[in-house]
Amino acid sequence: MKKGTLVIVRHGQSRFNELNIFTGWLDVPLSEQGIREAHKVADHCENFNYDAVFTSHLKRAHDTLMIILSKQKKIGVFQHQSDKRYDISNDMDPKLNNRIFRVYTVQDLNERAYGALQGIDKDMATKTYGKLQVFKWRRGFTDKPPQGESLKEVYERITPFFKRTITPLLKRGKTILIVGHGNTLRALVKYLENIEDNEIQFVNLPLGHPLVYEYKEGRVNRVEGEYIVDKSASLNFNKNKGGEGR
Repeated sequence: MKKGTLVIVRHGQSRFNELNIFTGWLDVPLSEQGIREAHKVADHCENFNYDAVFTSHLKRAHDTLMIILSKQKKIGVFQHQSDKRYDISNDMDPKLNNRIFRVYTVQDLNERAYGALQGIDKDMATKTYGKLQVFKWRRGFTDKPPQGESLKEVYERITPFFKRTITPLLKRGKTILIVGHGNTLRALVKYLENIEDNEIQFVNLPLGHPLVYEYKEGRVNRVEGEYIVDKSASLNFNKNKGGEGR
């Protein structure tokens, strides 16, 4: 059986991450630090020969992905989910030529929607709602902010996409790159590694390092990279501006 490879990358720090503001579906660019982080992760990803590349609809993920591709001297051309040519089952040569690479954008890969918290300073949210409540909204599996999504709801939108689109490619031995967001990829890691609902609150994805998975004989195993497990997150969640998905 062919061996497939999955590389997942969290985007670099955004301007709202830097300013300690809830971002969610708000579309903001990378900060200067985020650009440096994207170059760092590009160094780690340089030697992979991707067959298909996926990202969200949001600029901070696009910017990170473009830096990764530029390291390989490739240019990405975005093809949106609504495009009638989007079905990749009949199009498994995304390289339009030696340098131009088709990039599939997927709304299911968007960051978790933070609803009423989007655009709000995190310190102000803590003062308004209380530290414990904000922690539950940010880190819990089923809790969600007003008009926002829970991580469970993110899980329920990303796993069908993964099963429908990514798993068949991995079964065919393809190498896939996904550039996404802290919470979306946290939900994906929960699925890939069968993490318990009450344990996912402690999991963060690192900036600047990819997670690499190998698919073989129906099994997915992480072969490179580590995620962060922080059991003290409930005590210091508002101090670590770069460590959590926003």
